[in-house]
Amino acid sequence: MFRHLPLTLLAWLLLTVSSALAQLEPSVRVELPTSDRSEDTFDVLPLGERGVLVTVRHDDIYSSRSNRVSFLKYDDNLKLIWHSGYKIESYFEPVLTHLSSHYFYWLLREPSTEHFAVLRINLEDGHAEIFKGNLLTQLEIQQFKVLDNMAYIGGNYRNRPMVLSFSFFDNSAKVLPGLYVNHIQLNNIEVDEERRLVHVMTDATHKRNCEFTVQTYSYEGKLLRTVNMDGMKHSLITGKILPINDDESLLVGNYSVDCTPYSQGLYVAHIRNGEVVTDETKYIDFSQLKNFFNYLKPKRQEKMLARIDRRQGQGKNVKFRYRILVHDLVPTENGLMLIAEVYYPQYKGSGSASAVSYANRLRSFDRHQEGFRYTHAFLCGFDKSGKLLWDNCLAIQDVISHELHPMVQVSRQGDMTVLAYPQEGEINAGVIEGDKILQERQNFSMKKLSENEKVVYSEQDQLEAWFGQYFLAYGFQKISHDKRIGPPREVFYINKLTYSTKDLGKSADAPDAESATQKTSGSGR
Repeated sequence: MFRHLPLTLLAWLLLTVSSALAQLEPSVRVELPTSDRSEDTFDVLPLGERGVLVTVRHDDIYSSRSNRVSFLKYDDNLKLIWHSGYKIESYFEPVLTHLSSHYFYWLLREPSTEHFAVLRINLEDGHAEIFKGNLLTQLEIQQFKVLDNMAYIGGNYRNRPMVLSFSFFDNSAKVLPGLYVNHIQLNNIEVDEERRLVHVMTDATHKRNCEFTVQTYSYEGKLLRTVNMDGMKHSLITGKILPINDDESLLVGNYSVDCTPYSQGLYVAHIRNGEVVTDETKYIDFSQLKNFFNYLKPKRQEKMLARIDRRQGQGKNVKFRYRILVHDLVPTENGLMLIAEVYYPQYKGSGSASAVSYANRLRSFDRHQEGFRYTHAFLCGFDKSGKLLWDNCLAIQDVISHELHPMVQVSRQGDMTVLAYPQEGEINAGVIEGDKILQERQNFSMKKLSENEKVVYSEQDQLEAWFGQYFLAYGFQKISHDKRIGPPREVFYINKLTYSTKDLGKSADAPDAESATQKTSGSGR
């Protein structure tokens, strides 16, 4: 394709292309040895520019005494700032966690009882406090959030939703009003730290009619307003709230048309002065997204798009049914960015069933579930009125997780967005800007350590977006040394990774080949 270009231009183009290839570079690495005497559990919590918190639960397999937990705070260059330990009574088991601006919270529970505790860790110095309470009932815990000195614990009791507010001042607990109703279930709890509000979302199905409700409470637990999403065109599956101002919010999530967990598109609803503005609600079918099917191979994508055009030409809609995992909303200067991942349960013998065909093929295979297989992530940008500005997509190849959690990590760098996910000791990353792809997905190996060391085994690899251009990769590894006799050492590792889009930004401003050719030929006259 370059054979008709002048040599000087060809050299310039090659230089531009090579400089535009962003690199994911490991910089600092921390290793924590693992012990044969204990089955240690490690959790890594990025704190942005404040650093990172590592929690290590030491479960001694030879002792039934109190379990020890260690908290290690590192700075933004993975230098240890403080280290603290705490002994937890053996009858307590960890349930959920919550992070606020100044504290890390760990919800603990004694199984088969109503007893629970909240362990609070000060992120500045590692000081630990524990607050013990009573759940009032045998609650099946599903949600845990904290606002200032009040914890909110939600779940189901006798197939009804219940949310408790628990005060750290006097260890008292009370049930939030208006929730303990038949035939509804808890969907989500969100806290608004700025306005000191708690939003509780529930959903219900009554004779094939689906209902979605948002109830807002004060910090003290007083019910302020109830927004019933009645009369909606479709059934809402999930909802995430983005406050616009004191009187207006956007509720964003995915929907179905038949009260099932299989999504057919996205919605953006306006809540103004405690009422949903139904005529401003926008529904976006997956077929309306320009890049949603870019994860497919070219021939299959071509067939899919042709099918959509053919059905629409006949005045019919193509209904897609996907399971999607919606991330927390990302506020932007223009409005918000929604990130979601498409997945399906992986069963033994299910082969390579796609997310679309999973529901129909399930009956033919063994129902023993092995985990969740991810197919792709998609992103949508909206303005503050809820108008769709752009969409994009990243294919996820051959990734199965035993737990359903966000796999693709997103890092904003100016107008550019880096998307990355881990896979067997390697990182796959690409760069987009709105609906443009600036850098196709690249594969970066994390297995090279030094000249004399190599990773022989890697498992439970995870990736977290940290801040700016930095990511954190972590997991368990076995490492061999060429000059060392004995078995490989086993460690829990944390790597600081740098992915800079600076060169991509420069190349975007460079002249294209046609204009460069005109300038070159003009200078020769």
